[in-house]
Amino acid sequence: MAKKIEQITATSKGMQTIAHSKGHQVIIDEPKQMGGKDEGANPLGSFLASLAGCENAIANMAAKEIGFDLQSIEFDIRAEMNPEGMMGNKDVRPYFQSVSINARVKTSESEERLTELQQIVDSRCPIYTVLEAANVEMTPNWIKE
Repeated sequence: MAKKIEQITATSKGMQTIAHSKGHQVIIDEPKQMGGKDEGANPLGSFLASLAGCENAIANMAAKEIGFDLQSIEFDIRAEMNPEGMMGNKDVRPYFQSVSINARVKTSESEERLTELQQIVDSRCPIYTVLEAANVEMTPNWIKE
């Protein structure tokens, strides 16, 4: 199989970045108190939104593969970090220390099958696995709704 290449183009002015990906526009910005225009999510919020989108996409692919009744997923993702790292303190890592993924899954499947799906998703989601590789403490909590 050929390698898949992802590519974006982006234009930045001040704290705002307007990115284009396959005909879609994404605005990443900072709140006004940080010098932005507050016209989009900040970079860290955008990253966590990407994690939710990735987990959802992989869940839907995997559900088809294993015959899992996946009706919908609602995510509440929370991440903790020490902002001193991104502000220049070399003794503090400039990225998340922990990420909690709370997913409410609408399904007719058993808890055991839900755990199976969650484990498949977490092992295949590129964003989740990048965070794991960076030694971010990952806490997935998928519950049946």
